[in-house]
Amino acid sequence: MGYDIERFVGYVNDGLLCSICRDVLEDPLQAPCEHAFCTACIHGWLVHHSNCPEDRQMIDVSLLRPLYRYMKNDLNRLQLHCKNREYGCEMVCSLESIDRHERECEYSQIPCSNAGCTVQIERRNLDGHLAVCEYRSRECPNGCGYTILSAEDTQHNCVAELRTELELLRSEMICRVEEAKREMESRLDSQRRHMVQKESILQNEIEELKSQMSRMMSDVRSLMAAERQHRQELEQAELEKRELMELLRGLQKDCRLTTTEGGRKSTNFRPLARLESVKRKPREVTVI
Repeated sequence: MGYDIERFVGYVNDGLLCSICRDVLEDPLQAPCEHAFCTACIHGWLVHHSNCPEDRQMIDVSLLRPLYRYMKNDLNRLQLHCKNREYGCEMVCSLESIDRHERECEYSQIPCSNAGCTVQIERRNLDGHLAVCEYRSRECPNGCGYTILSAEDTQHNCVAELRTELELLRSEMICRVEEAKREMESRLDSQRRHMVQKESILQNEIEELKSQMSRMMSDVRSLMAAERQHRQELEQAELEKRELMELLRGLQKDCRLTTTEGGRKSTNFRPLARLESVKRKPREVTVI
């Protein structure tokens, strides 16, 4: 259905009227024969007919197109009264902006937002009505905290409501405690697994350190044994050195005696025999 022509101010061109409802076009569509219709009107017509209501030419829904731009502009510039004029609204605006105005119009009749209330009231008076509506929600005057939603609720039992509220709070607290308990147990299990893993890693590291220490102690003992052997060899070499020095001094003495006696041949070969004995003595060498 279109806009009631009685709402418009001034003359309205016949080309802007719906060919079916004869009101001013609302959400218009145009047939190939250039006749224009309201979308709702032409769709309803084509359910039972297959031709144009003006010239009876065959048309189909797929052939309908938006209104020409110049006609759409002429339509949008039309001035009309708000539909709430009978309730006191004196607004006159263009067709292009009428929907926006009527959605926000203070004189619009809207239902009360309280459940169970069937009153239709002007938007501007809604706040005042909500303040006195018998279906408004409010707290119990006895202080139990119960929210009264209807007139029947004013006779409620405060003690029963408080008990119900207490049970709800108790149930909620139990649920929260159980949830906190499960979360804590989950965290403890996670920490326990982490500690066991860390303990295993540390135990492996300790065993590795023990193994390294054992190898180091074995190496130290080997080095100490080699050091003792080396010291013994040094002592033995020092002893042999002293013996050689004594032999050399004896040889030097014999040489001096031989020279003094004028070539007399000495028959004492004991120092040379001892030198040969030292040369033939086997020596052990330890390689570190």
